[in-house]
Amino acid sequence: MTRTTPFPYGSFWKKVCLGSALLAGTVFGGLAQAAPALMPVPQSVSASNGVASLAGGVRIVWATPPSPLLQRAAARFAQRLGALTGASSAHGGPYVLHISASYDPAYLTVRAKEHYALTTSADGAHLEADGPAGVVHGLATFLQLAQKTSDGVVVERLHIDDAPRFAWRGLLLDVSRHFASVETVKRQLDAMELMKLNVLHWHLNDGTGFRVESRVFPKLTSVGSHGQYYTQAEVRDIVAYAADRGIRVVPEFDVPGHALAVLQAYPELAAQPLPQVNAIGENLNNPAMDPTNPKTLTFIRALYAEMETLFPDHYFHSGGDEVLGTQWTSNPKIAAYMKVHGYKDAPALQAAFTAQVEKILSSQGRVMMGWDEVSEAPIPKNVVVEGWRGSKWTGSATLAGHPVVVSSGYYLDMLTPSRTHYAIDPYDTKANGITPEELAETHPKITPLLQAFIQDPNAAPLTDGQKNMVLGAEGALWTEVVSENMLDARLWPRTAALAERFWSSENVRDVDDLERRLPVIMAELQSTGLQAAQHENALKEALAPAHTGPLSMLLSVTVPVRNYALNRLASKSGDAMLSAPVAIADPDAFEAIRFNDMAKRYVAGEKSLKAPLKAMLASWAANDEAFVAIAADVPALEEVTPVSHTVAALSNAGLNVLNGASGTAWRLDAQHLIAAQEELFHNSSNHLLSLRREQPPGGLLIAILPGIKALVASQN
Repeated sequence: MTRTTPFPYGSFWKKVCLGSALLAGTVFGGLAQAAPALMPVPQSVSASNGVASLAGGVRIVWATPPSPLLQRAAARFAQRLGALTGASSAHGGPYVLHISASYDPAYLTVRAKEHYALTTSADGAHLEADGPAGVVHGLATFLQLAQKTSDGVVVERLHIDDAPRFAWRGLLLDVSRHFASVETVKRQLDAMELMKLNVLHWHLNDGTGFRVESRVFPKLTSVGSHGQYYTQAEVRDIVAYAADRGIRVVPEFDVPGHALAVLQAYPELAAQPLPQVNAIGENLNNPAMDPTNPKTLTFIRALYAEMETLFPDHYFHSGGDEVLGTQWTSNPKIAAYMKVHGYKDAPALQAAFTAQVEKILSSQGRVMMGWDEVSEAPIPKNVVVEGWRGSKWTGSATLAGHPVVVSSGYYLDMLTPSRTHYAIDPYDTKANGITPEELAETHPKITPLLQAFIQDPNAAPLTDGQKNMVLGAEGALWTEVVSENMLDARLWPRTAALAERFWSSENVRDVDDLERRLPVIMAELQSTGLQAAQHENALKEALAPAHTGPLSMLLSVTVPVRNYALNRLASKSGDAMLSAPVAIADPDAFEAIRFNDMAKRYVAGEKSLKAPLKAMLASWAANDEAFVAIAADVPALEEVTPVSHTVAALSNAGLNVLNGASGTAWRLDAQHLIAAQEELFHNSSNHLLSLRREQPPGGLLIAILPGIKALVASQN
């Protein structure tokens, strides 16, 4: 399950070699250059021995004839190398990469052999892999070692021995709330390959749409898809595309809740009359199937059998989350059934239903996977539990003998920055959940629903046996407030940070180094196919045609509100939020991160940073006038004009510090402004607050606040 090879050259190389902590400007082989950013951090890396030239390109030599799969991997490698470094020159012979790969009968399973060893030397490289997955991973690492410099294309000379910490490293993609085209899904698979993720958890039905062509139940396509679905041929194409990249596709067809799209097609299976989909205040997640109707399980059996012909993976996700109890208890027929059969409440009825769904999947040769609610059902121990309501569920499910995939703490639609997700370890039973402090501040009514999310302060650490039950973890992006042209930027580069958390040693925890490497990795992902920048530019152009500069500058220093505060704002504005400035704002805001770091260093005594800090602050202060000009008569921009004013005011406060301004009035004003902005950050710092507290105009938080605060505080 785990493999943690120690760093052979001590803590210095561990700190310096990996990521952009291979410091820019370090001299390798007499050549000053920006060294490569490695992500995920490998398990073992030797000290660098300089660089080797790739001016003549790279030629792969196989130890044994490669399979078609490996041939395609080599072709992708060549194409990506060209995209990252440019065409090779005709000078000199090619750099030879020797590859040997063992046969792996467990390829595309949780037992796949993913280990590889890569040695790059002056006269060539050797990649030795335990199976095809190791080749794919080793080629991805080689691409990160290759750099385009002023003296040509080079590769770092070193030795890497690498294997993942966890066997299951996934990404959940919700295409029900907002559909994603085949091309968009494939772009994510390409990026996943480069970040060594190996499971696409594909969420294919929910209240908003059923997204796969069904020939057994054609109304799922003609009615439930609302015109947006994948044909069966397209599904097979995507599954094959993923398999080429070492990625398994685990489908999710959620039952008995989140079923509106299914029930619109087959209303006879519904527990309640269906809502009007456009009615204000209606939660489209609520409609559930009637578990007492014999036709329901018959439908599920036939649907799953059909879908299994499209998805060959051993695991099949049946959902099982967020069933609203009143869907059943307020139905007289279902309530009577519960009384006759001794089900004291809706969870007891759901547990029995879940057990029946598991029997269906088991009889069809599949292993059921479900959200952590299923762990409360009488199901076999081989059922995989996906913990999402808090880290404590990892402890309880593994204690009960279930394999676990962790998604608690890795929900990307909460719009928290990479550093927040990165700090959460899949083994930590206290890492994620509503804390006692959060409860004390808001005093919510403790319902059974809320109780499931509350952190257990007495949760015991996992034993070694329980750790062996943790298959791995998944990032998740639910797309209620994510359109297709927002998808690339909402997923990346934060998913790369998760990929490192799932692959690398638990001791790899340097957040500052992570934030230095992520922009480099994002640029590489853009060069090899992601379209985040293109889509963001299109959104900006739609808001400010031919005058996007002031908007871009404002967005470079702001981040979206967090923990579903944006969903709350979107519930009032609807789809307008999908084209507003907050739809473009990056949860990481790397320009602001850079400023905050520089301000901290300046306050600590690095006075040479004064000039660049002044330049940054002056540009932000001056931007307000330009932003006001482009915002006129554009409601989405006018809404965030107060944010632009505040950015300017904070920037001027920072300039006052750097210019040695006298007096106290401006400083008191700055302190009040900082306090108000800190309160806005606090108001979306957890889910309970985000539902109740005031949010900033347009959902934009000012990300340079820590740096401004440090500067102002230094003058006290």
